[in-house]
Formats: sequence, C-alpha cells, structure tokens
Amino acid sequence: QVQLVESGGGSVQAGGSLRLSCGVSGTIYSSYCMGWFRQAPGKTREGLAVIGRDGASDYARSVEGRFTISQDNAKNTVYLQMNNLKPEDTAMYSCAAGPAGGAIRALHASAYDYWGPGTQVTVSS
Repeated sequence: QVQLVESGGGSVQAGGSLRLSCGVSGTIYSSYCMGWFRQAPGKTREGLAVIGRDGASDYARSVEGRFTISQDNAKNTVYLQMNNLKPEDTAMYSCAAGPAGGAIRALHASAYDYWGPGTQVTVSS
C-alpha cells in the first residue's frame, strides 16, 4: 500500500522561505512522477511542480523561479523549496504520485493516483 505524508508547513512572513517534504512509503513504480499541488479556501486545486524519476521537472507559471522541486530517491522523499513567499501562497499543500505521461507533466490532478493528506502553509503580510 502506498502512502504519502507531507511535512514542513507552517506560518511565515512574506518574503520568507519554507521547504516542504513528502515521504513515500510502499512501492511506487519506477515510471511514476511526483507532483506538488495546493488548494486555498474557495479556490480550485492548483498544480505547482512535477518531477520525474529521471529528475526532469516542470513548473506552473505562478511559482516558476520561486519554487524548486527535488527528490532524494534513496530516502523516498520529494521536496518543494519555496522562496519569496507571498500571502497569496497561503494554502493547503499536497504531494501526489502518478504514472508518467502528458497529463501528469501538465499537472492535471485527476491523473494522479496517490495523494498525501496535506500540510498547511500560511504567509502573512
């Protein structure tokens, strides 16, 4: 059984940084990609970044240049480094896993098979 658990969320002032972690337990096929998403109250879920097992990554325009996705395959952990945080980044952040493909790289949430419960990020002005 696959489980994803996020950590590293919290409260930070605008301009600050946080690094989120997503620990993966269970067997994930070598072709799976890992993505980060967020959802703010009253808003639709937004895909942020995705990384393949080969390390290739893609980003949403809203976070490109500020957020960096990375992974440590030996630790079965995926990270999201978030810099220059803004109040509009306040949301619940979740990681997800899904089989490599166009929809996965395009950060379509419905293409992802496994999800973590999320970790809250709050950015104050």
